[in-house]
Amino acid sequence: APHWGWIVGANVLLGVNQSLAWSMTVVMKIDMAGPRRRGLVLGLNEFAGYGGVALASLAAGYIAAVSALRPQPYLLGLGFVAIGLLASAAFARETRGFVRHETRDAGDGARRAGLARVFATVSWRDPVLPLLSQGGLVTNLKDGMAWGLFPIYFASKGLDLPTIALIVAIYPAVWGAGQLVTGPLSDRLGRRRLLVGGMWLQALGIGAIVLADGLPAWLAAAAVMGLGTAMVYPTYLAAVSDIAAPAWRASALGVYRFWRDLGFAVGALLAGAVADALGVPLAIGLTGGIVFASGTWLALRLRETHPVHSPARVGAPGRHAWPTRSAAARRGDERP
Repeated sequence: APHWGWIVGANVLLGVNQSLAWSMTVVMKIDMAGPRRRGLVLGLNEFAGYGGVALASLAAGYIAAVSALRPQPYLLGLGFVAIGLLASAAFARETRGFVRHETRDAGDGARRAGLARVFATVSWRDPVLPLLSQGGLVTNLKDGMAWGLFPIYFASKGLDLPTIALIVAIYPAVWGAGQLVTGPLSDRLGRRRLLVGGMWLQALGIGAIVLADGLPAWLAAAAVMGLGTAMVYPTYLAAVSDIAAPAWRASALGVYRFWRDLGFAVGALLAGAVADALGVPLAIGLTGGIVFASGTWLALRLRETHPVHSPARVGAPGRHAWPTRSAAARRGDERP
């Protein structure tokens, strides 16, 4: 990149990749899983993704430390692209047939809806979906802050690049591995408890980063943040899928992911502005307070969405009642 415009353009292309590739892995796994297994398959998906983030962060940090910041670490990315393209071309299969099977017994949930109506439902009209959208946004707001300010904060404490890479990698490593447990746990215990507890754990980890001192304490705080994120990340997606009918579920997930991933940008801009005005520690602490407030809002307002632990509300977008699902859907027999 000879100038900053190339960097911005590259990030636009990476964002398009996210909206196409990662979003479809989420939608396709939900298509294939019945309502009783959504947490499980989403935990597996997010484990694979953020486990990769952790390994790549660690590897890139060490490669940069022993060679240079560029281009050596970015050669990893080229390899990942090649592997992903070959794997998806060879093994990916269309999953819309699973959705057609679900819609046979979905009643009014089989009705399609326009994007504008789904956007309004997920963003403000529904009593539950906007709560999930704000929680997802705040979760990624925290990450936009962490990935931008944590390296600066730890460098100000005198840590070298490999040590900073280790701390930064612990967070997505625990986040990724933890989803192997938290995803299926949300199928067993319900979504609400994991969402509220996970938001509060994230806030606790952020506060510990600022208040603690020393490598062991920082590693523990990063692990607590990772555990909290693992509790909420697949669970938010599963909760949206619990509510949205099959015919407009992918659209609802897209709108939720719009709000969730907008948090990366909001967090980076907010953290940068506050850090410039008040300092890095206060910017980190403010983010922790926002995460805690979001979890408290969920604790006060969120209802359980899992079809086993509460009546599953599936119907046309914008409907505020909780109509009964078909017997096949309640049994989890939506998979062909």
